[in-house]
Amino acid sequence: MIDDPNDPSLRSFIDVDPTSPFPIQNLPFGVFVTRHGQRIGVAIGDWVLDLREIAKAGLFKLPPFRDDFVAQAWDLGEIIIWNPALWPEIRRRVSELLRHDTPTLRDNAELRARAIVPQGEVTMVMPVHIPNYTDFYSSREHATNVGIMMRGPENALMPNWLHLPVAYHGRASSIVASGTDIQRPHGQTKADDAEAPTFGPSRSLDFELELGMLIGQGNPLGQPITTAKAADHVFGMVLVNDWSARDVQKWEYQPLGPFLAKNFATSISPWVITLDALEPFKIAGPKQDPEPLPYLRCVGDHSYDIHLEVWLQTAKMTEPVRISATNSKYLYWNICQQIAHHTSNGCNLQTGDLLASGTISGPTPDSLGSMLRSEEHTSELQSLRHFVC
Repeated sequence: MIDDPNDPSLRSFIDVDPTSPFPIQNLPFGVFVTRHGQRIGVAIGDWVLDLREIAKAGLFKLPPFRDDFVAQAWDLGEIIIWNPALWPEIRRRVSELLRHDTPTLRDNAELRARAIVPQGEVTMVMPVHIPNYTDFYSSREHATNVGIMMRGPENALMPNWLHLPVAYHGRASSIVASGTDIQRPHGQTKADDAEAPTFGPSRSLDFELELGMLIGQGNPLGQPITTAKAADHVFGMVLVNDWSARDVQKWEYQPLGPFLAKNFATSISPWVITLDALEPFKIAGPKQDPEPLPYLRCVGDHSYDIHLEVWLQTAKMTEPVRISATNSKYLYWNICQQIAHHTSNGCNLQTGDLLASGTISGPTPDSLGSMLRSEEHTSELQSLRHFVC
């Protein structure tokens, strides 16, 4: 029996397309709805493994993680609030049950029929209740690009940017699962040549390609989390689209930053990939100069080599077009530094909190994580402007 759920030689008894984002080495967690109600599941290829059915059959056997408790849980928060040491054990047990050489589920046709559901027959919903949302600004390429537009190339980065992970607190109530329809927001805008602002629908609706981490275990008020312990507080990662009304943002953001331009909606992927599944993709990350203050210094690799793309298809297009290809390895501030800084003043994180990376841009014009760009990049992407404006 293979013990490592990340082993590339693992095979599932379920037929999984080689191009699927959900091989047995991934096994992300999510919450889905069928005619039988809301359940917690794990994605495997084009299927969902219903953890409630697995628990009802008594197949977890992970004391003190009781099967009857899993059978009654209806969102991930009820599971991840348990001892973090159990998180990898849950995934390991699911991996074992799905392996081609494990007969327990493979040879039980009746249980398979109940527990393995086609993804096309379920509705994915929010994986966990998110009590708080923080959006960081951790891509140097994106921050530089925005800074050039606002202050010129000589003053692109603000003086604090290379010393701390800049962030703002967003609106948790308007975070929705990917696939939820988003209404174009209305807001107050002011053209450069106008004497007064007007109110109406945004004409510059933008996306922001980000990653987000979901907090598993929080910290008591007044007790910071160190960089060495930060990863222990993260259950997993999601994709994030921080929708942004740029024309509203331009008029309202000074002096306090984003408000109505961003709080109307933020989309996250319904599947949560655990940090254990992402372990093979860990890398060192960019060199930080100047060296961060001691509380932000990290030992080991805490960045991730994850290829990310944005594709767009409008109602008038017959097929989608790729408008961005970037990578999370470009993020200057890693997740451990983000958590350490967030809690350095004693702020208490809570189970389900979402901490987003901020727009992830790369060094080339086709790797920008949003439609914002400096003048030097405008010509390369000008043809795409009408898609979002």
